Amino acid sequence: MTAIAIEDLNVWFGSPGHRSYAVKDVSFKVEDGESFGLVGESGSGKSTILRAMAGLVPTWSGRMIVAGETLGKTRSKSFYRKVQMVFQDPYASLHPRHTVDQVLSEAMRLHGVENVDQRIVNLLNDVGLGTGFRFRYPHQMSGGQRQRVAIARALAPEPSILLLDEPTSALDVSVQAEILNLLVDLRAEHRLTYLMVSHDLGVVGHLCGRIAVMQEGRFVETLGVNEMRKLQAKADYTKHLLESSINSVR
Repeated sequence: MTAIAIEDLNVWFGSPGHRSYAVKDVSFKVEDGESFGLVGESGSGKSTILRAMAGLVPTWSGRMIVAGETLGKTRSKSFYRKVQMVFQDPYASLHPRHTVDQVLSEAMRLHGVENVDQRIVNLLNDVGLGTGFRFRYPHQMSGGQRQRVAIARALAPEPSILLLDEPTSALDVSVQAEILNLLVDLRAEHRLTYLMVSHDLGVVGHLCGRIAVMQEGRFVETLGVNEMRKLQAKADYTKHLLESSINSVR
């Protein structure tokens, strides 16, 4: 079953006659339970795809079918129960004056989730925090802990799809692997579908089975993670990214 089907997607900014296209003629599919990655340098359009899907960018054309819904210019309430997004900066995405309890309670009540109290306990355990963090504020937690809260909030309405926008790039290197391993475990436990954006090929390779490489708003190449690891890219741009990634860890 296909969880995400994108056809001929174009996304632009600006007024008619002065448009700047961030995404150009992009098409891809993500099957139910799959983890699919979008990689490329800054400005390649990868995050814009996620934002258009989530309804945060209204200026787009093409066809998007996500979680069984054909998307228009607005999103239904049921869409946001099935599809949630985890953002890059866990501090900016959490209300600084709300406790973890308030953040998670609000997310569940917004979507009509019952048994809120028990669900909060379960969510905190799921993301490896425990109930000791329930009444803490964002400033009382580390970056990795805040991102765990952000992931718990995304899981609160029990979605089937997570859109992951550079979920580890704002974290220390030592914490990145912990969050990636958490996402791997959560995907298996909750049977989630991931669409993940990153500029880091190593991060995407850890979590995704297939990867699309983007440059200047277009797909350059789509390849499996095993092909990537064996350096079996065909496009020169993909080869350049792979070489840069290898050199950065030497």
